[in-house]
Amino acid sequence: VQLQASGGGLVQAGGSLRLSCKVIGINFAIYNMAWYRQAPGEQRVLVAGISSGGNLNYADSVKGRFTISRDNKRRYMYLQMDSLKPEDTVVYYCNRDLGPGPLPWGKGTLVTVSS
Repeated sequence: VQLQASGGGLVQAGGSLRLSCKVIGINFAIYNMAWYRQAPGEQRVLVAGISSGGNLNYADSVKGRFTISRDNKRRYMYLQMDSLKPEDTVVYYCNRDLGPGPLPWGKGTLVTVSS
């Protein structure tokens, strides 16, 4: 199993980025998936989730600014991030819904938002 997150980078506050997650080695369509983020010294936290049926949920801190989506045919998940804030500066990871336990974590992708 491989989870390959990409699309991070440096952006000014108020800008946008689109993260992508390529999923290899599982039947992607049946998995509830999510984006997480982790600041140095802190626990990884949920940013946004999307169920196999397309139900969405978001952390309060990103509601109205981030949009999660998936393409089951291509085995990709996305996170459109708009109105970025400096506090969004962390490493972002993709994985399944952690209820049943995580898949092997990938390297993540770093998002840096300058003020």
